[in-house]
Amino acid sequence: MDVRVNDVITMKKKHPCGSDRWTVLRIGADFKIRCNGCGHEVMTPRAKAEKNIKKIERADASDDIV
Repeated sequence: MDVRVNDVITMKKKHPCGSDRWTVLRIGADFKIRCNGCGHEVMTPRAKAEKNIKKIERADASDDIV
């Protein structure tokens, strides 16, 4: 799965605050993600995160250097 830093991902399950949208802060063997509802940051194993992703929204392409 092609997940990049600053992507907004929608998860299958909601966070206790009620939001299901997260911003990706770091990728690797683990993902560091921040809840877009309350700002809580979580480290989760890559396999578990990829299994629970429903939708990926890319960050703006204008951020890329050409």
